[in-house]
Order: sequence, then structure tokens, then C-alpha cells
Amino acid sequence: MTRRQFLLTAFAGVALPVAIESVTLEPQCLEVRRIKPGTGAVGCRLVHFSDLHHKGDLAYLNKVVGTINECQPDAVCFTGDIVEDRKFLPDVLAALAAITAPIFGVPGNHDYWSHIPFAAVQECLAAKGGDWLLNRSQLIANGKINLIGLAGWYPNKQLPPARQGSLNIALMHYPAWAKQLHGRQFDLLLAGHSHGGQVRLPFYGAVFLPGNVDEYDRGLFKTPAGPLYVNTGIGYIGNYHVRFNCRPEITVIET
Repeated sequence: MTRRQFLLTAFAGVALPVAIESVTLEPQCLEVRRIKPGTGAVGCRLVHFSDLHHKGDLAYLNKVVGTINECQPDAVCFTGDIVEDRKFLPDVLAALAAITAPIFGVPGNHDYWSHIPFAAVQECLAAKGGDWLLNRSQLIANGKINLIGLAGWYPNKQLPPARQGSLNIALMHYPAWAKQLHGRQFDLLLAGHSHGGQVRLPFYGAVFLPGNVDEYDRGLFKTPAGPLYVNTGIGYIGNYHVRFNCRPEITVIET
């Protein structure tokens, strides 16, 4: 065997199992990450998830809901992209109704593009004490936390004000908005949209990222508007049913 043949054989021996794993296993291998960005003095447990992109896989959707409930959150935060096709919305709303904690969410770009009826989403979330925060705020945890939802294509200059004496947490879809919030400061910002790149190569990082992400591809960052956590999302974009070194994520936040 020549050196070239040896290298090609070795590469194939590694690449094939990796390709199989990235298509068949990792896309639904949920990871529960836990962060404690503050002192924990508030004593409220939030679960953050993002980018469902539900396309009809009810078994996986129910697995996501079950995992969220197992985390025993006091409240759940969702940062956009429920579906890509509005025909799948009824399935998602039925599943979300099984989450035991109130859900507070904001839309993502695919929610606008698919023209889902926001009133139906609002009705579903409100039934469990949650809210669809379209540039609005909501107090939770007996007023200790002020959730501020950022919605639209660009950050609204007339965002709801911060509340003194509360932990002010912004929910938004686009991570790069952390640079565009007109000098506003938050105790924590939560975002999605990036999917973490879905495919991340060792020593390189994400192979591809959508716009409005910048350097905030996944995890916890310091930003001009405060600490930002970017969730890698639950689903996948379009037909790219692949994840490598970037598992779908549910984030538990102890405040």
C-alpha cells in the first residue's frame, strides 16, 4: 500500500463513522447545559431553549418537552423559530401545552417568514401563565425577574424599560443584537439563531453561521449590553439534518 492509499484509507475509516454519527445520532442527542451567570440569590430556575424548527418528528418533539419538564423549571424562555412551515404549528402548540411551567417567548425570522398566526401562539402560552413578548415585558418570580422580549427585524429603540430591584433578562432571537441595543444594559441576554453552526470542527469552530450572529456563536459571552448566552437550538435549518460536535441544547439557568 502506498502512502497515499494509506492516508485515504485512514481518512475513510474516520470520516464514515463521523458522518453516520452526525446524521443519525447527534441531531437528536439532547444536551442539558447548566449555567449560573449571577449569584443565584433570586432562587429561580429558568430553562432556555430555541430554534425548534419542527418538521413533523413528534417523538423528538415530545422528548424535548419531557426533558424540559425533568429540569423542573420555574419558567421557560424560548428565543424563536418554532417552525419553518406553518402547517406544523398545531403539533408544536399541542406539545408546548404539556410543559408544566409558564413559557415566555419571542419569534425568530422563520416565524415571520412562515406567517404563523402569532395570536395562536399567544393563546397557547397564556393558557399556562406565559406570554409572547413582542417588545413587551413581564414580571415573574414575584417581581424578582423582569423578562423583556425583543421582537422584529431590528432592535426597537422604544424597548420596555428596565425595572430597578429586579433581574432584567432580555429574550431575543439574534445574538448580534447585543451590539445594537442603544446603550441599554441587561443582567442577562438570551438568544438563539446560530444553531452553534450545527457542524463544528476541532480547532476551527463553526463551518457556517447565519447572519446576525457575529462572534456570538454559542455559549456565554461578555457584550456591550451585558452577559449573553447563545443556545445551540433544538432543530436544524431546512434539509440540513446534521450536527457534529454541536449537540441540540436545553439550558438550565439558576438565577
